[in-house]
Amino acid sequence: MNRLAPIIVFFVLFSCGKKQGKFVPKNISSVEINHLLEDSLLNVRAIEITVDNNVFFLTSKGFGGLVYYSDYDDELEIVYPIPIAHDSVKNNFRAFASTNKNGFGITIGSPARLYKIKNDEKVVVYQENHPKIFYNSMDFWNDNEGIAIGDSTDGCLSIIITRNGGNTWTKLSCEDLPKASENEGAFAASDTNIAIVGDKTWVATTAGRVYFSPDKGKTWAVFDTPIVKEKETEGIYSIDFYDELNGFAIGGDYTKPEHNTANKIRTIDGGKTWQLVAQNQNPGYRSCVQYIPNGKGKELVAVGFKGIDYSNDTGNSWKHLSDEGFYTIRFLNDSVAYAAGAGRISKLTFRE
Repeated sequence: MNRLAPIIVFFVLFSCGKKQGKFVPKNISSVEINHLLEDSLLNVRAIEITVDNNVFFLTSKGFGGLVYYSDYDDELEIVYPIPIAHDSVKNNFRAFASTNKNGFGITIGSPARLYKIKNDEKVVVYQENHPKIFYNSMDFWNDNEGIAIGDSTDGCLSIIITRNGGNTWTKLSCEDLPKASENEGAFAASDTNIAIVGDKTWVATTAGRVYFSPDKGKTWAVFDTPIVKEKETEGIYSIDFYDELNGFAIGGDYTKPEHNTANKIRTIDGGKTWQLVAQNQNPGYRSCVQYIPNGKGKELVAVGFKGIDYSNDTGNSWKHLSDEGFYTIRFLNDSVAYAAGAGRISKLTFRE
C-alpha cells in the first residue's frame, strides 16, 4: 500500500491540475462604445493599432490621422488630418499596414499608389497603372517583408511583395500564382482580406476562395469554400486566423445584409477545407471578423454597418451586442478594441 501512495497522490494532483487549467471562454454580454473622433469627412476602412499601441487610420478622402489614446489616464490626442495627396489625383485609401519604422497605405483604382508614411514624410514607393487595378488589403510578416493584394489582372490576382522594409515592391508574375476565376478580386471593405500567422498567409477573395502561401508569398495554392458567392456582391469579405490551423471567414451580400445563409465558414486544418457554421442564423452580412486575443480560438467578434456580434463557441452561435455600425475593428487586448466606419473612430470595451 505504501508503494502505491505516491502514485495515487501524483494522479490526484495531475488530474486536479488539468481541471483547474481548463480554458473557459468569456461570456460577453455588452459593449461600451466611446466615440473618439466624429467627423462627416471620415470614411475609414483602413485602421491599425501600431506597435506602440496607437491607432492609425487612412480614409477614402485622401487623408489620415494618428490617434494617441492612453487607457491609463484616459488622455486623447489626435493628429488629424494628415493630408496624403498626389498631383491632382484624389487618393482613396482602403488599406494600411505598419512596421516598427514606417506606415504604408495603398490606394484603390488606377493609378494605384503605395505610400510610405513616417511623421510628415509621405513617399510613393510603388505605382501601378492598369485599367483594372484595384488594391484592397495589405499586411507585414515582419519589419522587412510585406504583402498587398488586389483584384485580378491578366488572369491572376494582383499581389505585390516587399523584402526590404517597404522601400521597393515587386508584383508577382501570373506564372507563379494560381489562375484566377473570372473577375476574381477582393472586397475593399475592412482591410482584412489577408491573414498571417508566422510565415503562413491566407488571402480571401470575392469568388469565395482562399489562397494559401506557406512561405511568405513564395509559393501559392488555392482552396474553394462553401460560402455564398453566386453574385458579384457576394463572397468572403473578411478572414482571420487564430493559429496555423484555426481560421474563420465571413461575408454575404452587402446589398441584402439580413441574409444569413452560407455567409460564415470555419476551418480547423489550416484552410484546406471549410465548413459552414451558424447556418440561417444571425449575423447576416458583416464586413470584418476578428479573433479575440487569448480566447483560444473560441471567441470572435464580427462588425458591419448593421452592428456588432460576438461568439464564444468558435462561431457556432452568435450574440448581437449592438446596432452601432462599423466597417472594421482591431483588438488592443482581450477586452478593448478600436473600430472605424462612416463618420467615426471609436473605442470598444467588451464586458461580461
